[in-house]
This record gives sequence, structure tokens and C-alpha cells, in this order.
Amino acid sequence: MKYLISTTLLFLVCILAHGQTVTISGYIQDHDTGENLIGATVYSLNDKLGTTTNYYGYFSLSLPAGTKEIIVSYVGYEEYRFTEELKSNITKTIKIKTDLVLEEVVVTGEPEMAERTQMSTINLSTRDIKALPALLGEVDVLKTVQLMPGVQSGNEGSSGIYVRGGGPDQNLILLDGVPVYNASHLFGFFSVFNADAINNVNVIKGGFPARYGGRLSSVIDISMKEGNNQSFHGEGSIGLVSSKLTLEGPVFSDKTSFILSGRRTYIDALASPIIRAASQGTTRAGYYFYDLNAKVNHRFSDNDRVYVSAYTGLDKGFSRFSESYFSNNQEYEFEEYAGLDWGNLTTAVRWNHVFGPKLFGNLSATYSKYEFDVRSEFSEDVDENGSVVREDEKIRYFSGIRDYALRMDFDYDPSPNHAIKAGISTTHHRFNPGVLALNSTIQSDTTLGATSRDALEYFAYVEDDYKVNENLKVNMGLHYSGFNVDGISYHSLQPRFSGRYLLSSGFSAKASYVRMAQFIHLLTNSGVGLPTDLWVPSTGQIRPQTAEQFAIGLARNYESGIEISLEAYDKKMDNLIAYKEGASYLSLDNSWEDRITIGQGRSRGIELFVGKKKGKLTGWVGYTLSKTTRQFDELNEGKEFPYRYDRRHDVSIASVYQIKKGVEISGAWVYGTGNAITLPIGRYRGISQNNGGFSGNEVQIYEGRNGFRTRAYHRLDLSISWTKDKGKRGTRTWSLGAYNTYSRANPFFVNVSYDRQGNKKFIQYSLFPFIPSVRYSFKF
Repeated sequence: MKYLISTTLLFLVCILAHGQTVTISGYIQDHDTGENLIGATVYSLNDKLGTTTNYYGYFSLSLPAGTKEIIVSYVGYEEYRFTEELKSNITKTIKIKTDLVLEEVVVTGEPEMAERTQMSTINLSTRDIKALPALLGEVDVLKTVQLMPGVQSGNEGSSGIYVRGGGPDQNLILLDGVPVYNASHLFGFFSVFNADAINNVNVIKGGFPARYGGRLSSVIDISMKEGNNQSFHGEGSIGLVSSKLTLEGPVFSDKTSFILSGRRTYIDALASPIIRAASQGTTRAGYYFYDLNAKVNHRFSDNDRVYVSAYTGLDKGFSRFSESYFSNNQEYEFEEYAGLDWGNLTTAVRWNHVFGPKLFGNLSATYSKYEFDVRSEFSEDVDENGSVVREDEKIRYFSGIRDYALRMDFDYDPSPNHAIKAGISTTHHRFNPGVLALNSTIQSDTTLGATSRDALEYFAYVEDDYKVNENLKVNMGLHYSGFNVDGISYHSLQPRFSGRYLLSSGFSAKASYVRMAQFIHLLTNSGVGLPTDLWVPSTGQIRPQTAEQFAIGLARNYESGIEISLEAYDKKMDNLIAYKEGASYLSLDNSWEDRITIGQGRSRGIELFVGKKKGKLTGWVGYTLSKTTRQFDELNEGKEFPYRYDRRHDVSIASVYQIKKGVEISGAWVYGTGNAITLPIGRYRGISQNNGGFSGNEVQIYEGRNGFRTRAYHRLDLSISWTKDKGKRGTRTWSLGAYNTYSRANPFFVNVSYDRQGNKKFIQYSLFPFIPSVRYSFKF
């Protein structure tokens, strides 16, 4: 509580300390859709001072009184200039038009890399995401993120995210400010984010601002579109595995708008008839997933806006076998069913209020839920003394996490040299870390596993983006967080610092230091994003995870649109958890706390990024040199070992080339050192006497954990698209793609097998060969 009081007092002092200036404030919007633009620049030519719009498109710029010439700019939009006589505070909503005659392609609307205080940050537009090739033509947000330096996928085709040596649980993935606990469909091969419903994606790998907390390795902040408040529009696509449709438009023009976007696969519809025919009608099986995004926003006044958004998604797999047979002139039935479901639900209600020209506030109430459910059902008719009796048995394993949260954030701009943010939040968690239930007419009903557990997490923060002088700009902040569970309290005070110094025009040096704490853990059996991974809280036995990260770097921008950054980082992590040898999520005879061991990790690396965001050819090249290790007292004899996804070299090249108007070709090539795996180095057979003879089981001999490497991974993806403008009827696009163009046999996993002579050998299994795709997209 004392930290919360200190933070509040510091924030109030900052409010009272501002100077007497005239302020111009308001919103920057797209002229045609009314969509608020995140990161648009507002700049006074007279004073050489400027600012950018916040997450909601709001800006505040304090200037000396007088007549000002002001420029509003956003990449991909026409520059908007106007002259304003500032005698008193002014509020304006400024609408800017897309640059329809712009010949060169542009990628993002972010400020130049060298100018930003923040380092280790990636900003992606929906154009980046949609233009690049994708597995089976299914556009994927997280697979585009994986092409950036410092970010890795777990396995072939996976949408898992491993940032600077961290685990999948150490990524704070936000959708409209709500955490998403499982971001994977189809066991990790696709993410849950529908690109047609996305407005902006911001990825932070280090130097985290104080407003973010609760995870160690990254923040992936995804905002949904708000919906066109001027006219009704729609877009959709039809592909090999899924189709999607998005509708948006005004409810009340300039006041209320909506967006509704849905996506569904039809793998079940294609496969089920084939399976049924092959089994002569005895078996039905299928799998599908769907996503549904919805958002409504309403402007009550120039000072008050409300946003209501929701997302729901589900993966569902099933298999049902049924058979009838006759015995002694009596018909008997046998049925067997297996089902696997997992999905997310997130909702958010947010209220924006402009308290004054320099003070903006946002109040958010959110709810999120992730559940995993696997079921097995057995039913059979049996003969009991001449009577047919039905025997049933049902087994269900389920787990999940549910959150209620309330958060208040403030943006305060006392002068062009200060951008202050402060806020508080509280979250009520309920964990269900794995329960196995048996209901049977054959034996007694049984329930095994952990019971649900409640916890309260809360935090407060304050940060200031401070322009010290023309060359030096720093972001300083303090994040306090706490966690209460089972009568135990944990507290963490986390300083944050990030700064840049302009060495010359367009060339800067940067440095950052952060301390992070994470109160929740993920118990995982593998890295393929399986839904059996369990979310569990810190407890009296299991302390919160913590991390410290240092980073330094150089950034350079050129007028041609080329930008270069070089960063080096060192990250140390404590209180990491892992299953003990032989334990898993199905070991229900004891508590999950008794099945794990606690250790630490370290990751060091250098990242190079070269990007081009103007011209007919755009894209980037990324290279990462890194080393990541883990150390657990109860694993590998307590010796340090390579993390499973330690990757010494990681290269990515992504590009989009506009051949002519309406025709684009894109490609992505990736290379990575093979994953670290554990393989036996020998074997022996234990001998024991049994009934006068001898028998024995073969025992594998291991030397060191993750002491072997799979083959290097590399792959080339290509695509070409043709877009035709149909005028008032909208646009139509055909896209052809090729995943793994030269059909590289990349390792998915390695197993011990036998050759024809009975000798043991290691066998590599691969997943995806060359896979073509086609997709038809439309807008109206």
C-alpha cells in the first residue's frame, strides 16, 4: 500500500508542476473510416516541437501562445498542414486521407527508429502481416513476429514465441488490453489472431515501459480495429483450410461503429465423409477451429468514448466409433467417443475520458478465460443373466485459468518535453491446474488432481518519457506489483530505464535496464504449444519468476527509408520451473508442486536488423547470435545445460516487391541452428533370474541433457498476388503461395528406431514438405 500511495503522490506532484502554456489536443483519425490512428505525429514548425498519438489516437501538445503552422503526418497518409492561432486551449479532431496516388509502398506508421526512446521494439502493420507468405495461405500474426531478430518459433510450423531465451509463458500477449493465455490453434500451427480484425501489433523484447508487467520476456500488444463509422464495408477470403468474413460500419454516423469478424476451418467437413466411408460407417471423426471478434465503440461527447470488445475461439477434435452386433438373437451396441477441446474467451469494456487538454484517462474492466477439456466415453451392452445391461464409463481431464481485472491509466502531457503515464490495476485469478474425473457404472466415481486456487495480483506504475535536451531523451519508470495466494503475499519493485542519445542526425546510441517479476507459471511437457500445458500460481513453495535485462544498441535511419539497428543484451532469470525427471501433467497421485523443480536461466545475444520501408521493394533482414542455458539442481546432475530452444544462429529475410500496380511478389527465407535435444549414447541389458531362466530389460545410457543438436533448419516461402480494383464493387485479390519451396526435410523430432538388421539408429521425422496454397480475397 505504501508503494501505491507514493506512486499516486508522485503523479499528483507532476500534475501540479506543469507550466502555463496553451495546449492543442484531440484525436487523429482516418478520413474515410473514422478509425483512430495510433502513433500519428503532430508537429509545430514554428517551435520545432511535436508529439505522437497514444493507443487511442489521442494527442496533447503544449506550445507558447501565437500563430502556429502545424503538420500532421502518418506513413501511408497525405501530410496535413494547417495554421492555428493559439490564444487559449483548443480541442480538434483531425481527419487525414490515405495517399491514393503514392507510388512507393510504405510499411509502418511508427516514428523513425533512431528517434525513439524505446529500444527492442517491433511495430507491424496489417500490410506486413498480410503481404508475406503463410502456411496453407493462412495469414498469421505470430508467424510474422517470428521473422524478427530475437524471436524464435519452437518447432516446424509452430506459432509459438520464444523471445530472447524466454519460455512461451513469459510473453504477455494482449488483445485490446486483455491477456490471451493460449494463442495457438491446431497444436500451435496457427495463432488465434485473425489479421482482418487487427489494427496494430506492437512487440517489445526489452526496455519495457513501466506500464507493462507480469511477464519476463516480451509484450505483444495487439489492438483490434474499431469499425468504420462513415459507411458500411466488408472483406473476406476463401482458402484451402479456412474462410473468414469481416463486416464493419456505423450504427450512428460519427458516433457509433461496429466490427464483426469470424473465421472457421472446414477440415472436419472435408475429412469426415472420407473417414466415415473408409470405416464403412462405424467411425466419425473431425477437427476444426474458429475465431470470432466483435467490437462496438460509441462517442458520447468530445471528452467521453466507450469501447466494448470481445473475442472467443475454440479448437475441437473428436472421434466416435459405434457398432451393433447380434448374439443369441439379441442386438448389442458398443460406442466409444474421444474428444479434445480448448479455447479462449476475452471481453473488455473501456471508457476514455479527457479530463483536460493535458490529461487523458482510460478505465478498463476485463474478463478472460482459457479452458482445456479432454474426454473419453465408453458404452457397451452386456449380458447379465439373460438381460441386456448398459455399462458406461466417462473420463474427463480439464484445466484452465480465469481472470477478472480492473485497470485505470492516465496520460499526462505537461509540456512537449514530458509525456507522463501512471496507473493502477488489480486482477483476480482462479487456477484449475488439472483435474481427472471418472464417472462409471462399473466402478466407484473418482476425482483426482489439484483443486481450484484463487489469487489476487495488483500493480501500480508511473513513467515519464523525458526529453532532456535535443540529443538526450529517456524513459524512466517504476513498476510495483504484488500477489496474494493462500494467505501468502509477494511484493516486487521494478525499476525501468530506457534512453537514447543522438550522435548525429538520424544516428543514435541506446541503452536500457529492466527488472521484471512474473507470479504465474506454465507447466509444459514440450514446446509445441500443446493445450495440456498447465497454468499455475506462485505458492508458498514456488516463488515468483524474476528477470533482469541489460541492453545497449545503435540505430541509424536514412532518408531512403533504410533503417539499421544493432543491439546486445544480457538477461538473467530466476525461479524457473520444470517437471522433474519422469513427471508429467498426468502424474495425479501427488500435487503439481511436488512434481516440479526450480532453477535459473541466462540468455545473451546480439541482434542485427536492416529494414527498408519505402519504395517498390520493402522488407527486412534479421540476424541473431545468442546463447541460452538452464540450470536446475535436480536435472542434469545440477550442471548447466542448453535450453531446448537455444539457437546459436538465427537468420530471417522477408521482402515484398511491387511489380506493378496490383501485382506483388513476396518471399521469406529463414535459417536456424538445430534445436538442442537429449539422445542416448549407449545401452545395456540388466539381467535377472526368473523361473530358472534369465531375462532383462534394455536400459538407455544418457550423458548430459540437451547434448545433441538436430540438423539446421531452413526454409523458403514464396507468394504472388493479383489485386483488381472493381470501383464501387470493391477489390478482388488472388494469391498463390508455396510453403517450403525447395521441400527441405526439416527436423520435427528425432526418435530411436531399428534398421532392417535390428540395429538401433536415430530417425529424423519431418512434418511439412513443399505445400502450395491458393486464396481468394475480397473487399466491398
